[in-house]
Amino acid sequence: MKIKSIKGTHDLGPDECKNWRQVENILHNFFEIHGYNEIRTPIIEKSDLFNRVIGDQTDIVNKEMYSWIDHSGDSLALRPELTAPTVRSFIQNSMDKLRKVNKLYYIGPAFRRERPQKGRQRQFHQFGVEAIGSENPEQDAEIIAMSYNVYNMLGVENLSLILNSVGSKQTKAKYSKILKQYLTKYINDLSRVSRERFEKNPLRILDTKIDKEIEIIREAPSILECLDENEKNHFKKVQRYLNKLNIPFKVDKNLVRGLDYYTLTTFEVRTSNLGSQDALCGGGRYNNLVENLGGNSMPAFGFAAGMERLLMALNLDSQENEIKTSVFIISVGEEAILNALKICDSLRNQLGIKVLMDFSRASFKSQMRQANKLNSEYVIILGEEEIERNVGVIKTMSSGEQFEAPLDTIHKHFDVEFNEDK
Repeated sequence: MKIKSIKGTHDLGPDECKNWRQVENILHNFFEIHGYNEIRTPIIEKSDLFNRVIGDQTDIVNKEMYSWIDHSGDSLALRPELTAPTVRSFIQNSMDKLRKVNKLYYIGPAFRRERPQKGRQRQFHQFGVEAIGSENPEQDAEIIAMSYNVYNMLGVENLSLILNSVGSKQTKAKYSKILKQYLTKYINDLSRVSRERFEKNPLRILDTKIDKEIEIIREAPSILECLDENEKNHFKKVQRYLNKLNIPFKVDKNLVRGLDYYTLTTFEVRTSNLGSQDALCGGGRYNNLVENLGGNSMPAFGFAAGMERLLMALNLDSQENEIKTSVFIISVGEEAILNALKICDSLRNQLGIKVLMDFSRASFKSQMRQANKLNSEYVIILGEEEIERNVGVIKTMSSGEQFEAPLDTIHKHFDVEFNEDK
């Protein structure tokens, strides 16, 4: 019986890995030029971290989180998201003493046991940012603009940015009563899940994906009407700054996001290119989360995004990602192989050049075909005759020109060639 990968997990082959690495490199550079520093946290955390942050009444914790009791008796979990571990690390390592505002970013895997579908796997990958320490609306605007601009820069089409404000904890409690009053007359039309949310957290009904319920909440009272003057002013300034940055957006009074820790601004970036799974990333402000996890009272703002969704939206063609080789060494015979290994080592370690050779001991013609397939710029030919004369034949593949060079100084030709290219 063959052992297969676990349901909801996916192997990344060589071509996919090249696409991922290319996009990851762009993301690293993008965040760093915005002044954000990378953080890497363990994939295993105490289960209580997510119970407290996400909420023990959510599907993520109740149904989707991979958790178990360790030999020590601790309840551990594979992280289902990366904001909570980032905030835990921020508190544990006293990062608030390093600077007034800490700007962090991450790229890494997360795990949820949900039904696998296109763009949604049980092991998936997130990238995102967290800015901890600023309560000001310009911080909201910077991160929202970053989230929109990174997709725009990468060429994702048909983007839309959706904004809302959910106010403070007190505002959400006030609005929950108003929303429940409105929904009471529709209680029999709600799904079982929404009826459960009606009792425990009615705001989450606004996040429904059921058409009939979407129609019901379309006419629901707006949470924006419950904001106090400071909250309204904060939201107006966020919009003003985004307008100044030429970031297009639309306000949606029903956007609440799926996590309970958000306060004030919430947002999503979407694309119509992905069908029903249209959300690329989302986030918002969470001013109480650091304190709730045992840290000092500190405001924060961030977003998280799916790498798989991003790669789907980019629709990169692996055929376009052809392997390119600087030098391919053709060796025929035992002595030629010995010299080829030595030349490979010199060119790679001394000059940093990508060099390949054949290890199947194929024929000369077969090795030349490999060199062509790998788009090699140069080929070094080492046969029995060349070894007897202590030379190698260097061939420029684009022009077909070739000449001989002594084996002990053959690397000098490539030192000149590749330094000139730089």
